[in-house]
Amino acid sequence: MRVMVMVKVTQESEAGAPPSLEAMETMGQFNEELIKAGILLSAEGLKATSQGVRIHMDGASRIVTDGPFAETKELIAGFQIWQVRDMKEAVEWVNKFPNPTQGVCDIEMRPLFEIEDFAKWDETGDFAAGVEDRRAQVKAKE
Repeated sequence: MRVMVMVKVTQESEAGAPPSLEAMETMGQFNEELIKAGILLSAEGLKATSQGVRIHMDGASRIVTDGPFAETKELIAGFQIWQVRDMKEAVEWVNKFPNPTQGVCDIEMRPLFEIEDFAKWDETGDFAAGVEDRRAQVKAKE
């Protein structure tokens, strides 16, 4: 199972303050543990929302809003994609996750959809097979 581990923004990250050298070294060591365990698939930090754009869709209508965004408690500062056996294993690893801030930090984890999940919705399995065929076609063009 793949999970997305999302680190929520803080006042410091929204201000564009880089993490301390110590925090970066600690996170680098933790990421090395994840790599050695075969858990870490991807890890990225996001720039402050002042550099982002939000698009609100309502039917065919689109409204583009430049950042920064006022409500920060639901925003993401960075993410990792992990390959784990189950959510229990993901929680075990996130309990080792170094706090990237000096204060309060929230981390949210959610499972990613896998192709098998779509087969459950389509009794014939055609949808899932079609998606897999399309993935193979795209990879063949690369």
